[in-house]
Amino acid sequence: MNEFRNAKPADAQRCFEIETVAYEGDEAATLEKISKRIEVYPDGFLILEERGEIVGFINCGCAHEVEMSDEDFKELVGHDPDAPNVVIMSVVVDPAYQGKGLSRALMVEFVGRMKRMGKSTIHLICKDHHVPFYERFGYSYLQPSTSDHGGMTWHDMSMKL
Repeated sequence: MNEFRNAKPADAQRCFEIETVAYEGDEAATLEKISKRIEVYPDGFLILEERGEIVGFINCGCAHEVEMSDEDFKELVGHDPDAPNVVIMSVVVDPAYQGKGLSRALMVEFVGRMKRMGKSTIHLICKDHHVPFYERFGYSYLQPSTSDHGGMTWHDMSMKL
């Protein structure tokens, strides 16, 4: 049974563990960044639990003007919880739980929450192989990203709500 909730400070270590095993190299956020995201914007940090264990999450910030390559924003510098544009920083499921539709469940719940909060758009960057995944949810491909986060190639995508 999947359960969704907003993150709390005690979740930071488990979220960091998942981020570290699921992402490559320098792509993963640090424990400090994850802790700050929970502290600053818990409404934008959605946790997925299965049988009481955190197995995945999505976190974000909100901005009036979206600049996907802004590394400071990953620490929520410039974040405004009342801004209409959502910027996703992580969509991640523990590799031990992947292949069960949990990323899809997380995204459906997250999009619904953002709509209920009155947000206008959701933005994200992703690697090549994830573009079709996000397109299935209604995200539009915008352009190759100027971000070189983790020394990798990324693509900007967005969805109007």
